[in-house]
Amino acid sequence: MITKGNHMSMTMEEEFKRWTAKRKAALVTEIIQGKTSVAEASRAFDIPPSEIEEWVDEGRKGLENALRAKPLDVKEQYERQIKELQEAYGEAMLELRARKKLQSLLGEDEK
Repeated sequence: MITKGNHMSMTMEEEFKRWTAKRKAALVTEIIQGKTSVAEASRAFDIPPSEIEEWVDEGRKGLENALRAKPLDVKEQYERQIKELQEAYGEAMLELRARKKLQSLLGEDEK
């Protein structure tokens, strides 16, 4: 729960115009430590739970990377993600074209 006794929480209770990485990290830390929940934070700061969950996921990914024997540089991570997404997109496009071709052939056979 977000408490006034915690220094980080007192800071977070102020009205924010912008959520900086530092503020997001403080909130994610409180969630991971069990001091608050995504639902409580969502209500307290009027932020959609899905957005806070994204911050928590990104925080966990960053933590995992930081603890690797050889941390990946952020650019390398994004480039790898882009490559994987491009490959998946290409496969999906091929499948879509194949399905359209099959429908076309089946449609012509039925006439």
